[in-house]
Amino acid sequence: MTVPTLDLNDGTTIPQLGFGVFQVPAEDTKATVLQAFEAGYRHIDTAQMYQNEQGVGEAIVESGLARDEIYVTTKLNNGFHRPDDARRSLEDSLERLGLDRVDLFLIHWPLPTRYDGDYVSTWQTMVELRDAGKTTSAGVSNFQPDHLDRIVAETGQAPVINQIEVHPYLTNDQAREATHRHSALVEAWSPIAQGAVLDDPELTTIAEELGRSTAQVTLRWHVQRGDIVFPKSVNPKRMQQNFAIFDFELSEEQMATITGLDRGEDGRTGPNPDEMDIIPD
Repeated sequence: MTVPTLDLNDGTTIPQLGFGVFQVPAEDTKATVLQAFEAGYRHIDTAQMYQNEQGVGEAIVESGLARDEIYVTTKLNNGFHRPDDARRSLEDSLERLGLDRVDLFLIHWPLPTRYDGDYVSTWQTMVELRDAGKTTSAGVSNFQPDHLDRIVAETGQAPVINQIEVHPYLTNDQAREATHRHSALVEAWSPIAQGAVLDDPELTTIAEELGRSTAQVTLRWHVQRGDIVFPKSVNPKRMQQNFAIFDFELSEEQMATITGLDRGEDGRTGPNPDEMDIIPD
C-alpha cells in the first residue's frame, strides 16, 4: 500500500502517515522501529525529549533502507531554546541518529512563559539551521494562533508544519485554521486521544458498518481532513492495522459525525500550550 505524500510550503513533500515513538523505551526503540519499517512505514517521528533518537538511528542502519526512502522528524527539547543551545542540540541529535541532516526539525513547545517570552529567536535559529542544511525543513509544534502569527510577522518565515494535539474529542479548529492561514500543514499528535476514543459508541458504529477497527476509522478521519498522522503502537498487528487506512473512505455524513464528537478544551489529553512550561532534567 502506498502512503500519499503532501506538499509542504518550502517545495518539499512529506508522507501523510508516519510512525511515532513517543514513550517507546530507549532499549526497545530499535526493534519497534524495525517492525514499523517491516509494516511499511517510512516516516518516523521522534524528539530529543523522548530520549530514543539513538534507537531510531540504529534501526535506520539495520533496516538497509536508503536514506532518501526514510523521512525523519525530531524536535527541540524545551531546555535548548537559546540559539547556541538549539544549534548544539541538533548536532547532538544528528550524532545519535547517525545522520548528516534530518528531514524536519520542530520546536517542541513554544514555552511563552519561559525565556522572557522569546520563542522568536528560537524560530529564527531553526530557519538558520534549515538554511545551513542541517534540516531539510523547519517547523513548530504546539503553537497557538498568536504564536504562529508572531513568528511569521517578526521573521517573515512560516513553518512548514505545526504539530498539535488533534483527535475527535479535540478538533483544535482555531490552531488548525491559523496553521493553514500560513500555508503550513497540521500534524496530529495523540490522534486517538491516547486510546480514549476507541470505545466511543459513534465511532464503534461507524467501524462496524465499514468492517474496520475504531482506530482505523479515526485515522482515516484525520487523513481525509488533510492532516498528517503518526500513530504509535508496539504491537505488530496494530502497526499493520494502523497502516491500512488508504483502501477505504468515510462518507461526508460519517466525517461530520466524527467531527461532531469535539469536546473543546475538555477533550484535551495533553498540556495546554499557553501554560506548558516544563523543562526536563
